[in-house]
Amino acid sequence: MQDINFPVTFEFKISTLANDFTAKDSSGKPIAYVRQKMFKLKEDISIYENDTKAKLNYKIKADKWLDFSTAYSFYDHSDKEFGKVARKGWKSLWNAHYEIIDQHQKKQYVINEKNPWVKVLDSMLGEIPVLSFFTGYLFNPTYLVKNQQGKTVVELKKLKSFFGKNFEVSKIGELDSDDDDRVMLSLMMFVLLERRRG
Repeated sequence: MQDINFPVTFEFKISTLANDFTAKDSSGKPIAYVRQKMFKLKEDISIYENDTKAKLNYKIKADKWLDFSTAYSFYDHSDKEFGKVARKGWKSLWNAHYEIIDQHQKKQYVINEKNPWVKVLDSMLGEIPVLSFFTGYLFNPTYLVKNQQGKTVVELKKLKSFFGKNFEVSKIGELDSDDDDRVMLSLMMFVLLERRRG
């Protein structure tokens, strides 16, 4: 997923029980098809080139079972680990807090919510029958990826929709040339986890 044309849209399939989605670049061209294996105690995510699932490009695997501080490691097509994203325990209960770590086990970026109250209201109203159909239009959380200097480099936003199935990734600042994959895979894992939490 190098040299990505932003913005990128994550489009979830509404018609299936699986938690799958397609990532498309600004021209509408698919750049990845993300498939989450169902009924697994440990997360096991496959990222294919497209929805034909003919070519597997990456895997994401959890390193712990059902834990607040689980890390999700990235593997390329040759099964070589090249980074991970880690959810930071109790911080994530109120304000989503994830750290993107490189292949040398050094923290590179942090993912946080721009406004935690939007997510709280979105989650609360999402539990109310009838009103839950409209939360996708009323509340659309935005998440920021910041570098070690605290500057925003990428923004992830939930788009307006009845079912809250689409997200948009926009490039705000500069990324190192070899970080595109790690950041994009981190956001893919992040969306799968945060959608499940509300």
